[in-house]
Amino acid sequence: MMTRTQISLAPGAYRELKAEAKRQGVSVAEFVRRAVAQALGQPTRRRQPWMRYAGALSSGDPDASRTVDAIVYGRARP
Repeated sequence: MMTRTQISLAPGAYRELKAEAKRQGVSVAEFVRRAVAQALGQPTRRRQPWMRYAGALSSGDPDASRTVDAIVYGRARP
């Protein structure tokens, strides 16, 4: 299980982050997880080829980012 967190980045840093994640074929979240693991000297998790498709589809739900845990983990909505 993972813990959800939120960070603030300067606009330029965020643009560069998105661009690099896209170049690597991973989501921004996966890129950040890998960067944190590397900075902490932890081995990175095995590659998950399906991650390149993360964010490729739209659910049409404007609250999807808030309700994803309820959908994925069966938790009650906040």
